[in-house]
Amino acid sequence: MATSANIKMRVKRGDQVVVLTGRDKGKTGEVLRVDRERSRVLVQGVNMAKRHQRPTQTSPGGINEFEASIHVSNVALIDPDTRKPTRVGYKTLDDGRKVRFAKRSGEIIDQ
Repeated sequence: MATSANIKMRVKRGDQVVVLTGRDKGKTGEVLRVDRERSRVLVQGVNMAKRHQRPTQTSPGGINEFEASIHVSNVALIDPDTRKPTRVGYKTLDDGRKVRFAKRSGEIIDQ
C-alpha cells in the first residue's frame, strides 16, 4: 500500500469532472473533497447513497441521501476550453510556477 506522500492526485477540490464508468456514467459535478490516502473523490450530485436514520433527540430521522466517494480513476477533468473529458499534464511557466494543463486543448487549468 502506498503512503499518501507519493500518491499523485491530478484532481483538486473545486474542479469540474465527468464520471467515466459506473451507474453515474456521463454525469458531471464539482469535486467537494479529495481523499489522497484512499485515492477517492467526492463529487457533487454523483454516486448518491441513502442511509436510514433512526430519530434522536436532535434529529427527526428518516431517509438521508448523500454523496458517496468514487475512485479517482473513474473521473476525468473537464477541459475548460472544449468542455470534454481530458487528461492532465504539468508544465512549468516562465515565472517558475508549476501548473496543470489540459492535454486535449493545451489550456492551463490553474490560474
